[in-house]
Amino acid sequence: MSRPDDLSASAEFHQALPGVPIVRGDGNALPLAEASCDLITYAQAWQWTDPGRSVPEALRVLRAGGALAIWWNTTAFDVPWIREQHGRIAYHCGVEPRSAVRPSDSDAIRLAGLTGLRVERRQMRWSRTVSLDMHLANIGSRSAFLVLEEADRQAFFVDERERLGRIFPREEVEETYLVDLLVALRP
Repeated sequence: MSRPDDLSASAEFHQALPGVPIVRGDGNALPLAEASCDLITYAQAWQWTDPGRSVPEALRVLRAGGALAIWWNTTAFDVPWIREQHGRIAYHCGVEPRSAVRPSDSDAIRLAGLTGLRVERRQMRWSRTVSLDMHLANIGSRSAFLVLEEADRQAFFVDERERLGRIFPREEVEETYLVDLLVALRP
């Protein structure tokens, strides 16, 4: 069953690209024919797949020489307020903070389940300015927050709003990310 926002997004998509079909799928079981695609991408979604299933499935759907591209926005630990916020989030949610040390190329490939494939890795830095409300809403959408009681979530956001308000008095937050991109070629 579609949600109302799915319907508006799909209507907007069809208006912009009327000849392109929308296919709803699962990264572990793609609803696409064998050897039918030149490129498959997973933006921020690879972590929700089972690489033991999703890698063979992507290879099944890709044509020879086709590419599987996966990427994530990762924490820009060199930005002090972002590093400090990351620590507060981890502490509040009762999880271990991610290491500020990036995995090596070989570790990143292994962790993504792409061992044995020809893989290129790139990292790209980018920034955007968003309202403080949007920044906090984005944080609130993370799975570590979704499992917390409402009172725990609200307590964090009240404190965080006050703290960030001192750093960004205009309530415009400059978010900086490091995109970690892996592109694997089908043999």
